[in-house]
Amino acid sequence: MVDTLVVNASPLIFLGNAGEWGLLRNTGAARIVVPETVYQEIVASPHRDRASATLPGANFLERVGPSPIPSRILAWDLDPGETEVIALALSTPGAAVVMDDLAGRKCALALGLQVIGTLGLVIAAHRRGEVSDPRQLLLDLRTAGMWLSDAVIARTLALARIKP
Repeated sequence: MVDTLVVNASPLIFLGNAGEWGLLRNTGAARIVVPETVYQEIVASPHRDRASATLPGANFLERVGPSPIPSRILAWDLDPGETEVIALALSTPGAAVVMDDLAGRKCALALGLQVIGTLGLVIAAHRRGEVSDPRQLLLDLRTAGMWLSDAVIARTLALARIKP
């Protein structure tokens, strides 16, 4: 894996609501960091869900203050969370981005960053032997609020060469 994972809000929300912090914690990354903007977006949410309630106790996460935002990121017109995640990853040697937002992923990839999403974390955990039934975990993530159609689940499993 990579030295540092810089995590955006949606993976934290989906994993936190599903009670699956381990998918991040067990990646093998030396550091798992969350920009303060992303952290506040989750804990200050009026939704008061499981993720917002348990994030303050997720001691494997490192909160990091704002990073300077290069103009090449600002040109993408992303929301503040994605912008901070990408800026922090660019300024951190050996960092990868954990993000689901398509525009943010495109920006990160265009800037040469490695990107993984929530679904990629599930597949990686399955390959490490930590998740015996990735289909069920994807269904659990859907129940926890992640938008996943049956077709997306089937396609994810097929791409990962996992039999449904």
